[in-house]
Amino acid sequence: MTRVQHRTRYLPIIGVGTALMLAAVACTSSGDTADGASDDSEPITVATAFYPLAAAAEAVGGDCVEVVNLTPPGVEPHDLELTPDDVEAIGSADLILYLGSGFQPAVEDSLGDAQGRTVDILTLVDTAPAPPSESEEGLLVDPHVWLDPGLWAEAVQQIPRVMADVAPHASCDFSANARSYGAELSAIDEEFTTALNGCQVEVIVTNHAAFGYLASAYGLTQEAISGLEPDAEPTPARLAELKDLVDANGVTTIFSEDLVSPEVAQTLADEADVDTATLNTLEGLTPEQVDAGEDYASVMRTNLDTLEASLGCS
Repeated sequence: MTRVQHRTRYLPIIGVGTALMLAAVACTSSGDTADGASDDSEPITVATAFYPLAAAAEAVGGDCVEVVNLTPPGVEPHDLELTPDDVEAIGSADLILYLGSGFQPAVEDSLGDAQGRTVDILTLVDTAPAPPSESEEGLLVDPHVWLDPGLWAEAVQQIPRVMADVAPHASCDFSANARSYGAELSAIDEEFTTALNGCQVEVIVTNHAAFGYLASAYGLTQEAISGLEPDAEPTPARLAELKDLVDANGVTTIFSEDLVSPEVAQTLADEADVDTATLNTLEGLTPEQVDAGEDYASVMRTNLDTLEASLGCS
């Protein structure tokens, strides 16, 4: 299999003024701000729409941020319904990081109450449009950019300048933190590139169309049972089409998910006489994963192990 080349990988995007400000902060003592005043600022509050954004905000913000994840562990973020406390958290946060274009309507609908800075991460990277049928339902682009670790690294590099704007006297070096986290993401990207080169099977059949960016990045083709929304019901014709595709392409595995019922994926696997395995969409961690100390990196590497075994990669 020929490796599909990634887009140009991330470069820190920092304006001249921001760079000079960061340099000035770095040169002051820990007790002083860039203008010589005492730095007694409190951590800023960052409300994040779901787990990948919360993990990125914590990595970039360090001790200078308090992160609120609006999507609790085990909850499917597409279906998130905000509590009154969540709405209050959005209204009072200094910074809100979210994915727009219809991914989480409840979050977008509450942004009118926000007093702080709001940033739609999907506007900071290249995205793929949603199919017309899903655009009619309000989902404008494929939101699953975090499942391509190289693309997610690009998105993360946009966060420090926003944090620096919101907290200009913070003692943390947001830019350095972002570079460090971006390097971790790029390392995962390279692992995917190496491991998925030369697989016997190049088609992944997934429960819903969450892995389009990942498939495109690593020379695979995604065929999804349902669309970008995980709860869409496939037609009998679609299931029959997928069974024929499985037979024709030597597919050995149908991939289900942690946060969505595997029933339909299991039905297709039974019809096609193939196995099932779990690919984690990382839309949220389960309580068990949280207790076990799992994170973005560990879950993505588990996904890679699953893909290698299922696709016959050498």
